[in-house]
Amino acid sequence: MIYVFCGASEYTLNIIINKKIKMGSLKPNKQRAKNAIILIWIVFALEIASFISNYFEYDLLLKISAENMPDTLDIDVNDSRQSTLALLYSIAFIISAITFIMWFRRAYYNLHQRTRYLSYSEGWAAGSWFVPILNLFRPYQIMRELYVETRKLISKNAASIDFTTSLLWLWWTLWIINNIIGQFIFRYDVESTDEFITFSVANMLDNIVGIILAPITVKVIKDYSNVEPLLMNEN
Repeated sequence: MIYVFCGASEYTLNIIINKKIKMGSLKPNKQRAKNAIILIWIVFALEIASFISNYFEYDLLLKISAENMPDTLDIDVNDSRQSTLALLYSIAFIISAITFIMWFRRAYYNLHQRTRYLSYSEGWAAGSWFVPILNLFRPYQIMRELYVETRKLISKNAASIDFTTSLLWLWWTLWIINNIIGQFIFRYDVESTDEFITFSVANMLDNIVGIILAPITVKVIKDYSNVEPLLMNEN
């Protein structure tokens, strides 16, 4: 009986020790945050360049609509410029999405090491972006949980830190609007000059939303990245 009790106590002690080891195994995430921020600024710069280019195209289309035909060279230059920017933007956006999701998943992984009571598995921090319908709200829920639960954990040691969810609703609203406009652009059939003008205006609106969204996304990442190291002090 004593042997069984001692064995059980040793087993319990091992569980506690293993839990302590696990709870201390946060992975570095600072560099991932920096990578995500750099790529977002690159996308931001390309959004500005694309807006200017789309405006030039819009102006060109207005001239065509008014039967004031521009030179063939102007049309060729416009097409070449638009194609180059579209390619650069697509590449930068894909890489930016990858770096952001890598940071986002690592942040959620680290939070999992500090609390058992999160709503979703670490894998959902990446997978939720790719599931139709679910991607309209699940990434936001996870991001908000990152902020709320981290704030709870560090509040006793960092009560003076300004770390709130106040910006998250704006970040996600702009993201949804950006995607709605993007879907419209992707599905819009262009046949006439007037339809091309509408397409060009939609592209400019998409650029404007993207230009506003980029610095807000950077702040969301920076705000969390600044407090994430404080989780190291939590047990």
